Amino acid sequence: MNVFDFILERGVFAVIRLDDLSAALPLAEALAAGGVRGVEFTLTNRDALGAVERVRARLRERAAVGIGTVTDADAAREAAAAGAQFLVTPALVPAVAEAAAAAGVPLMMGALTPTEIAAASRFGAELVKVFPARLGGPAYFKDVLAPLPHLRLVPSGGVDLENAPSYVKAGAAGVAVGGSLVNEDLIRRQAWDDLTALAHRFVDAVAAARAGS
Repeated sequence: MNVFDFILERGVFAVIRLDDLSAALPLAEALAAGGVRGVEFTLTNRDALGAVERVRARLRERAAVGIGTVTDADAAREAAAAGAQFLVTPALVPAVAEAAAAAGVPLMMGALTPTEIAAASRFGAELVKVFPARLGGPAYFKDVLAPLPHLRLVPSGGVDLENAPSYVKAGAAGVAVGGSLVNEDLIRRQAWDDLTALAHRFVDAVAAARAGS
């Protein structure tokens, strides 16, 4: 199965943007136990590349592990060499699309305007990360998808338990969630069971929105 199709069966990407990745293994375990199938480590922390290798070895088939905040071709190639199963950019970066295609790694490209969103798809992105999604909210997704229904859009930036269902109901293929899910207080306290329960709540919220409830 395609990596993104596997992740989108549950519909949640966890965006891990932390200064300290020493707890990457138990953090990823807790997220996967809660049903999250997309675990993204961002290159704002250079330890992200090592985290991908360690977490992939631990999670195996339970979740796909990727690298986010990929801003140039060299970073894309390094991420692919480290074993990233998908790449994510914060904006339109054609050079990353070319590097990802050459490495055979699926890409989710960041975009905001309809023009950028359509361009990301033309560049070969299988998913388009609408960032920062909080600027338009769920209604923006409904508006964009009306003339572009073939695109698979994922909101990122400001997604939480309250608005995640609204994005899905507006047509989002899934949601990318940062601090609302990757809760720094729970991580600091090593409250892994609580983090798993929180992950379950996001996964269940997406499932309920897809079911129309």
